[in-house]
Formats: sequence, C-alpha cells, structure tokens
Amino acid sequence: MASPSEKLADSLEVLEELQEMGIVAIRSTDLSRTHLERLKKNGFLTEVMKGWFIPADPEEQEGETTGWYASFWDFCAAYLGERFGSQWCLSPEQSLFLHAENRSVPQQLLIRTPKGGNKPTNLPHNTSLMDTRLALPKAEQLQVKDKLRIYTPPAALVFVGAAFFRRNSTDARTVLAMIQDASDVLPILLEGGHSKIAGRLAGAFRNNGDNGIAQNIVDTMKLAGYDIRESDPFENQAPLAVVGREHSPNVTRIKLMWHTMREEIIDVFPAKPDTKPDVDAYMDRVQEIYVTDAYHSLSIEGYRVSAALIERVRTGEWNPDDNEEDRNQRNALAARGYHAAFEAVTQSVKKILEGGNPGEVANNDHATWYRELFAPSVTAGLLNVTDLAGYRNIPVYIRNSMHPPPSYESIRDTMPLLFDLLREETDTGVQVVLGHFVFVYIHPYVDGNGRIGRFLMNAMLSAGGYPWTVIPVEKRDTYMQSLEAASVGQNIKPFAEFLSALVKDNIEGKPGPQVPED
Repeated sequence: MASPSEKLADSLEVLEELQEMGIVAIRSTDLSRTHLERLKKNGFLTEVMKGWFIPADPEEQEGETTGWYASFWDFCAAYLGERFGSQWCLSPEQSLFLHAENRSVPQQLLIRTPKGGNKPTNLPHNTSLMDTRLALPKAEQLQVKDKLRIYTPPAALVFVGAAFFRRNSTDARTVLAMIQDASDVLPILLEGGHSKIAGRLAGAFRNNGDNGIAQNIVDTMKLAGYDIRESDPFENQAPLAVVGREHSPNVTRIKLMWHTMREEIIDVFPAKPDTKPDVDAYMDRVQEIYVTDAYHSLSIEGYRVSAALIERVRTGEWNPDDNEEDRNQRNALAARGYHAAFEAVTQSVKKILEGGNPGEVANNDHATWYRELFAPSVTAGLLNVTDLAGYRNIPVYIRNSMHPPPSYESIRDTMPLLFDLLREETDTGVQVVLGHFVFVYIHPYVDGNGRIGRFLMNAMLSAGGYPWTVIPVEKRDTYMQSLEAASVGQNIKPFAEFLSALVKDNIEGKPGPQVPED
C-alpha cells in the first residue's frame, strides 16, 4: 500500500504534467477528485473561484499575493476563453498598457464582450473582472498577445479616451512611438469619420516629437473633406522626442520614466557635500560600516544573520564544522557572498572616487558583483555554475508586487540602456535614485537584485561625495512600498524622498542604523 508521501508524489506528477502543457488556470475537471483534494490539502493548489484553481507554493504565507499576481494574466486568458470563446477582448486602455509592456496587475480588468453581464467577477486579493456588454471591434483591429485578446496599437490609440493621455502619459507615449507611419491609424480614422479623434492623435504625435505623422494625419483628413482641429491631449510636453522606433517598448518606456522622473528627484535630493572626499578616508569609512550594511541588506532579503557571523566571514574564521550558526548554510553562504561582493563594490567605488564615470564603472563591474554574491553557493553545490553566467533567461516575480518585471528577452536592450542613462546623467541624485529604481524595475537576475540595487545606489552616491548609506531593515515596508509606487503608479516621489531623508541624515551625522547585540 502506497504511503501518504508516495500518493502526494503521484498527484504532484499529474500537476507537473499540466504545468508542462502551459496550463496555469486549472479547472476541477482537469484533475481527478482524489488528486484535486490531495493537492489542495497539502497547499499545492489554491482556489480562485468555484471550480477554478492555480498552482500554489505550500510555504507561501496566508495573505501573500505573489502566487496570484504571478498567475493573474494566464488565469484571466484561460478563464475568459472558457467563458466567452473568442467573443471577448480587453478594453482599449488595458490593451495600451500591455502594448507598452506595462503588465502591472489592475484592480479591475475591463472586458468587452457581446455576452457580458455588466457585473464584476471577484478574484483574489481585491482584484476583479468586469465584463461589459459591448460590441467587439473589427477582426483586423484585434490581435492575440500572450493568449490575451487585445486591440492592435493603432486601434487602441483611436478608441481610447482623451483622459488616458493625461493619466498614463508614459504608456501612451510608448505606444505612439510604436506607430511606424500615419497609414497605420488613418484607415480607422477615415472609415469611422473620426475627425475629433484624428485631431487629438495629431496633437499627441506632435507632442511626442513626430511632426511627420501628425501632419500626415491632418492633411489626409482635410483632403477627405473633414474639418479637423488639432488638439494636444497631454498635460505636459514630452521630456524627449520619442520617435526612435525602438526594438523593445521597454526601452522607450524606461527612457520616458527617466526623463519624466528626474526633475522630481532633483527637487528633493540634498546638495552635494562642499568638499571632494579624500579617497583613502572615504574608503576607510566604507569598511567601518560593512557589518551594519551587511546585516541590514541581508535582513531586508529575509536572511537571518548576526554581527558575529558577519565578522567571522570577514576575518576568515567562518567554520561550519565547529559552529552551529555557521552550519546554517543558507544564511552563512549569503553572508560569505555578501562580503566578497562588498569588497568588489568597494573597488568600483575607489575607481569612481578617482575620477571614473560612475555609469561606465558600474557597467563594467556589476557582473563581478553578481558573481561574487553567489560564488559561495555554487562552490557549496546549492547553485549550478551556469547560474553565474549572467542575466536571467526565465520570467521572475517580485514578492507581493503587482509589477511583473520586463520579459527576459528585453533585458539585453534595457540593461545597456540603464548604464547609458547613468553614464550620461549629470545629476548625482538622479543617478542614485533612478539607478536603484530602474535596476530593480528591470530585475535582470533571478536572485540578488535588491542587494545589487543597493550596491549600485552606493556606487552612485560616491560619485557625488555622499557617504555610503544603509537602508535599515526596520524601514523595509516603507522602502518596498515606495518602490511599488514607482513601478506600478509611476510615482517616484515617495522613493526619492525616502532615500533623500536617509542620505541627509547621514550627511548631518545623525545616528544611523544599528546592529542588534548577539
């Protein structure tokens, strides 16, 4: 007779087969009742609504949102396809978000369908679907992207309301930059006689820096006999001309975020210290703060470390054979990796203090920081040596965040862009805040992004002569919430103010974060 663990293993094999088929939204009919109940009982399935489930992590704490946010889009695509067949699509607004590579999970996902009941379907963690009874656009105005039925970029720009351009300017500008020629939107405008919308789109393209498409829309509509009056739907002028036809929408999006957010950062970030720091004295202070920095940075990521463990690692006295704390591999190896990475970062900081361009130095050295961070885990056999190869080649999700990082395919475009922006930026405060934010927004590695993001922040601080600054674990919630506001709501101010306050206190010599006594 099979043991309970053997029975669970059988059920997990069935679940694995479904996942290998790309099935995320699992119906009760996809599994036998025995397998279904066994997987539910052991925490490997969670119910989304009656008869519908998603895979779950048994170790995920109650109330945690990561599993649901990671499954949201795949679940919605499967559920809507099962319920409405092909007779549905997302709203023009949501279509634009997805074309702009903004895959943040919405509180309510708006659906158009002739079969709609005009009522919400509640989903986990205060999210929902709203199926509105509306006609679908023409077939040529629809496309399927990642199993989601959405408006094409030209159709979405035509049918979205004017308010979208004001409220979501980065997304609107990103999609405008995807339009290759006025002929992409003119057939829809002409066929529908949309003279007012044509005037709005002409104004939007002109604001975005594309006078050619704007004028072509105006001239063609006038030639067809329409009275067109150009109007600008944006509240502000584009921070840069967005007409490059970038390969990745994420490149356009990050450029826009950078140039839009920088002024808010300049307004709040403290002024540079009056005198250029002495290199040797600066490096001595960095070494003095190592234990504090390692304790708080590792604690933010959930590692359980102590000052004594960190010090043993630094002095080479780490001994897993004789010390119980050192035998806790996960924490001890994280501490060992952090020390090696910290030493690599200090060498980068020294190059910057000696006159190196901070963006150039970080571009050249950040791969070394990453390798040092995880080399001990590879040596111990907890990771494969290929895990040190570099940027991720799989999707990742940030714990409890509604922001799914950009696809791994786009990292090869967005990471060089980040270092170009850092290299060209003239304001140190902008380098500090946006260097950290954009790095974790891209999330280029499978693990270690937060730690490397904080290393990058401190490397940029050194460029302005600012002291090395520790983010306290006691302020972790504020720290993560401010990053979430920037990632999901495009609001950099909370994060800029958070870092600015820490740096200002550091400059003024106020007591900083402490390390608890062992």
